[in-house]
Amino acid sequence: MSLTSALSIAQTALFNTSRQTSVVSRNVSEASNPDYARRSAVLSSTLPGARIVAIQRAADEVLFRQNLFAVSSWQGQKTLSDGLNTLQLTLNGEDNATAAGTAISKLQVALQLYASTPSNGTLAESAVQAAKDVVRTLNSGAATIQTFRADADQEIATAVDSLNKLLGEFEQVNKEIVNGTRSERDVSDALDRRDALLKKISEYVSISTTTRSGNDMVIMTSDGATLFETIARPVTFTANTTYGPATSGNAVYIDGIPMSAGTGGNTNASGLISANLQLRDEVALQMQRQLDEVARGLITAFSETDPSGTLADATGLFTWAGAPAVPSGATLETGLAATISINAAFDAQAGGNPNLLRDGGANGAAYVHNTSGAGSFSDLLISYSERLDEPMTFDAIAGLETSGSVSDFAFNSVGWLESLRQQAAAGSEGKEALVTRTATALSNLTGVNVDEEMALLLDLEHAYQASSRIIAVVDEMLAALLQATN
Repeated sequence: MSLTSALSIAQTALFNTSRQTSVVSRNVSEASNPDYARRSAVLSSTLPGARIVAIQRAADEVLFRQNLFAVSSWQGQKTLSDGLNTLQLTLNGEDNATAAGTAISKLQVALQLYASTPSNGTLAESAVQAAKDVVRTLNSGAATIQTFRADADQEIATAVDSLNKLLGEFEQVNKEIVNGTRSERDVSDALDRRDALLKKISEYVSISTTTRSGNDMVIMTSDGATLFETIARPVTFTANTTYGPATSGNAVYIDGIPMSAGTGGNTNASGLISANLQLRDEVALQMQRQLDEVARGLITAFSETDPSGTLADATGLFTWAGAPAVPSGATLETGLAATISINAAFDAQAGGNPNLLRDGGANGAAYVHNTSGAGSFSDLLISYSERLDEPMTFDAIAGLETSGSVSDFAFNSVGWLESLRQQAAAGSEGKEALVTRTATALSNLTGVNVDEEMALLLDLEHAYQASSRIIAVVDEMLAALLQATN
């Protein structure tokens, strides 16, 4: 080998070492960045020596897709679990203190106390007050549910706006990658940004990706809708400003295809949009139906009967817009929990007589049971208390047992929500663990290990020293040769 060749090889080695050192230094500086993929310089043999032909970016498509799926699943589950916790606290309160079942139990106790001393006017007013508390619980519960639905609607609107913004950013980055790939530029940084955007997009909706020639990427949803292909596809949603019992929430459309809401406590919702659709259109509506059935059961249980059995039952202590008729049996009355009220005939504050609860007759003399006006008459009060525990038929659409007492149905509603919360919490733990495992596995393959990089940096330092020594030796030899020729 000639001295000139040796010098050229040493110079090339120095250049390569410098490039490799720069790559390793960048890796070390980005070690704490979860969206950064490790870089490595690819060497190829040439004359003289070798040269760096590319900067390679670490990647694992299979693990990355698994991580995207895990992120979507966990975000959907977490959103559902958080929403259920919020609904339980605002609707039923701490230890179910404000639940309808709790209020009904207090009413039953008040009735029993009144029945033990039916001549006591204070106990009569206390029983009516307990009934007012039941009405207040149902009315506020119905309002809470509609507020909850409106909040979920706004969450969906915010998420849709964020998703559209992310897709717009993705379009710009994808274009940069495609143009850079075609012109053979290093697009590693742009690929990092694109992967980071995919992770953020997967928080809102479950996605799958396909990479075409030129590093061009297509994004599809799990429902088969196209989110991105060359350009970002529109995600549209029209929010409702207010919600009522009969209000239907609007769908979210991706490229004209409606998104599906999740189902179940361990939900199949992927992404927070699908989970919020489930909270708004499935969970909250089911709770509304259950409260409406509790309200219907109360109106029926406290309806006045004609002692002779010739007249139809009429609304008693609890009333509604269809009074004096009693709601049809086993048929849901949408929004009844929001409109149920105390019959003014029993309310002393409205000029009524609380003793009608003992005697009957709010609907006229034909409905009076205590015809003698005896202060010790308690049969009607006892019958009201017993009716709260007597089986009746509920509408199956409420999602609970169709046969049972009003008291049991109200507590079963609490149990239904608690069961859903437990399932959601357990599912959230499992899916969070899956996110952690897939993220860790992906990081192990594509992330930066500082110890390994520092060891490589030490090797590069030794290589630099060797190349420098070769140049120094060649320089000495060339100097000696020149001196010998003079």
